Amino acid sequence: MVLLIQDEVITLRGWLSMEEFLDVYAFGNALPSPIATKLASFIGFHVSGWPGAVAALAGVAVPTALLLILVAGLFMRHRKNRVINAIIEGVRPVVVALLVLVVWDFFAPVFGLTPADWLGNWHLIVLAVLSLVLLLRFRVHPVPLIIAGGAVGMLFALLAA
Repeated sequence: MVLLIQDEVITLRGWLSMEEFLDVYAFGNALPSPIATKLASFIGFHVSGWPGAVAALAGVAVPTALLLILVAGLFMRHRKNRVINAIIEGVRPVVVALLVLVVWDFFAPVFGLTPADWLGNWHLIVLAVLSLVLLLRFRVHPVPLIIAGGAVGMLFALLAA
């Protein structure tokens, strides 16, 4: 969903820049609930105020909920079926590839395009690597990492001023 929303909002409609989309995505991930609903709500509000937010949220949530109910019902009825399980097994790597593509698309706006940019943003790279280690190795909850990331960003902004 993120890639579809990103393409629609940035490439096709030009409602947000990549940097603005990345900011909304980052802030949205700090809040509970699915990211697609948060992105849709913000973008709808950005484009058309409260009516836009309601319409965008309904446009994302209602079809998704209906499809989920339909597919979940079919899956639960046929979960022992080898073909169904093979389909799901084949879909998993595609979903991982889509997530990797989101990371790839966000890499340059966050860290810079060239290694020279990366040196100027070394603290962001250290923060990303440290967060990944804390998440994977020590299973630290994301909320303290998000708060710490905001604090580190604020600290470096104050030091740069």
